[in-house]
Amino acid sequence: MFNKDGLTRREISELRSQRWYAPKTIRAFAHRQRTQQMGFAREEFLGKPVIGIIINTWSDMSACHSHLRERAEAVKRGVWAAGGFPVELPALSMGEVMVKPTTMLYRNFLAMETEELLRQHPIDGVVLLGGCDKSTPALLMGALSMDIPVIFCPAGPMTTGKWHGQVTGAGTHTKKFWDQLRLGAITQHDWIELEGAMTRSIGTCNTMGTASTMTSIADAMGFTLPGASSIPAADCRHPQMAAQCGQTIVDMVWYDHKPSRWLTKQNFLNGIAAYMALGGSTNAAIHLIAMANRASIALNLDDMEALARRIPVLANLFPSGKGLMDDFFFAGGLMAQLKKISQFLHLDAKGVTNTSVSAWIENAHCYDDDTIRDLDNPVIPLTQGCALTVLRGNLCPNGAVMKSSAASPQLRHHVGPALVFDSHQQLSDCIDDPALDVTKDSVIILRNAGPVGGPGMPEWGNLPIPKKLLQQGVTDMVRISDARMSGTHYGTCILHVAPEAAVGGPLALVQTGDRIELDIAAGTLNMLVDEAELARRRAALKPTHQTFSRSWSALYQQHVTQADQGCDFDFLQSGSDVPEPPIF
Repeated sequence: MFNKDGLTRREISELRSQRWYAPKTIRAFAHRQRTQQMGFAREEFLGKPVIGIIINTWSDMSACHSHLRERAEAVKRGVWAAGGFPVELPALSMGEVMVKPTTMLYRNFLAMETEELLRQHPIDGVVLLGGCDKSTPALLMGALSMDIPVIFCPAGPMTTGKWHGQVTGAGTHTKKFWDQLRLGAITQHDWIELEGAMTRSIGTCNTMGTASTMTSIADAMGFTLPGASSIPAADCRHPQMAAQCGQTIVDMVWYDHKPSRWLTKQNFLNGIAAYMALGGSTNAAIHLIAMANRASIALNLDDMEALARRIPVLANLFPSGKGLMDDFFFAGGLMAQLKKISQFLHLDAKGVTNTSVSAWIENAHCYDDDTIRDLDNPVIPLTQGCALTVLRGNLCPNGAVMKSSAASPQLRHHVGPALVFDSHQQLSDCIDDPALDVTKDSVIILRNAGPVGGPGMPEWGNLPIPKKLLQQGVTDMVRISDARMSGTHYGTCILHVAPEAAVGGPLALVQTGDRIELDIAAGTLNMLVDEAELARRRAALKPTHQTFSRSWSALYQQHVTQADQGCDFDFLQSGSDVPEPPIF
C-alpha cells in the first residue's frame, strides 16, 4: 500500500522509541524490563518500530466507537505482520449523544491528550481510531502538533435503519419525527418503536452529518487509506481496512513519512472541495481552521467559501438529499465523488500512502449517478445555495456561517423582528408557550451559546420552531445563534456568529423587536439599528453568561479562540516549542 519512491529508509538507531529502549543505561534497562513484565519477549519490541494504536477512543458510553476495541486488534494484526510492535493507548471517548453539555467542550482536551500521550511514550508512529464528530479533528490536531507518522482509521457509518417501511437515518429523522410527535402526527407507541429501530448497528451517524463530513475530509486530505471513510462499520471490509492501516504505518515509520513531509494547503483545499460536494456539516468550518493552525498553514472562512461558490452539492444524502451512507458506499464512495470533482482538486497532492490523488481516483467508478451526481446534475444548484455560505455585517463582523442549500427559498432574503433568548433554558421554557409573541416572520435568536458563553459552543443552533407555528404549518424560520448545530440538521439556521455575545459581540446588543435583515445572495446579516443606539446599548452592556472559576471549563473559557479562528486554545494553535522528554 505504501509507495517508497523518492524516500530513504531510516536506520533502527533513528527511531524515536530507541531513545527509550536501546541505550546501555539503567533507565533503558528499566524500560526493557517493564515491557517484558507485560509478557513481551525482548526480541518482540527491541529494534522494531513501536506503533501506538492510539488513540483508541473506544468506550461503552460511545455507541459510535463501541467496536473500536475489536478494530484495535485488527490494527495490531497488521502491525505485527509488518514487523512492528503495537501498543494500545486508550484516550478520552467523546460519544456525541451522551457527553454533556457538548463534545465540542472536550475536543481540545482530546487533542491535548493525543499530543501528550505521543510525546511521553516511546512511540514512533500512530494509528488513530475515531470517527464520532469531534474525535476526528481532535485526534488529528494532536497528531499534527506532535508530527510523527500518523494514519487515521475511521470508525465507519452505521447500517441503514427502517421503520414501517420508511428508511431512517440518525439525527435528521429524529428531528423530523420529534416534530411529528409534538404535533400528534405519530403516537407515543410509534416514538418508542422508532427508538429501537433507527440506529441498528455499530458506527457513526449514517447521514452526511459531522461524523462522515470530517472522516471524508480526512480521507480527501490524505490522512486515511484512500476511500476508507466510506466503508460501513459493520462491513467485513472495515476490519480488513484497519489491518491495512497497521501494515501501512510501519512503512511510514521506516521512511519517516510524517505530516510535515507531505501536508500542504493543497491537501486542505482538497478536503474543502470534498466537503462542499458532499453538502457536509457546517461544523467542519471550525475544525478545518483548527487543524490548519496546528500545521502552521493559513486557512480561513474565505478559502472555504471560494470553493463553496464553485462546487455544488452532488452527494444525494441526508440532510441535503435523500440517501444514507450505505447508498454512498455502494455507489462508489468518496473516491467516486472525488473523481467527479477532479477539476477542482490538486491532483498531485499526496497523503499517508505517498501516492497522489490522481492515483487514488484512477480506478474509481460511480455505480449510481443519482446518489453521486455529476456537476451538471447537482442535488442543489448553486443558484439555490451551497454547503457553506459566509455572512458578514454589523451582527457578525468576523463572520457567521450557514448551509444555504438547506435554507427555504422564501427566506433567502428576509427582514423580520427579533425574538431574543439569553439562554437555552429560557428558550426551552418559552418556545411552546401558546402566548409567545411570535409569527412566521420573526427571527429567533439564541445567544450566550458560543465558545465562551456555552461554554463549548453546544449544538443548540437548530432552534425549534414554536409549537403554535408548527400547528399552522410553518416548518422553517430564520434562526440565529452563536452556537453550532448538528450536521444532521437542516433549515435556515445562521450559526457561529463571531464575535459571540459572551465576549461582547454585537449579538449581545440585539433586543426583541429589532429588525433583522438576512440577504444570502449579498452574504450579509445586519440588525437595522442605528449606530448611536448601538453605542448606547454597548455602554450599558453587562455579561449574562456563566463564568467558571475552576475545572476544565474555566481553562476553556480563558483560552478558547472564537469560531472564525477554530475554537482552539490560544497557546496551542501553531508550531511546537515543546522538546522531546529527557530520558535520565
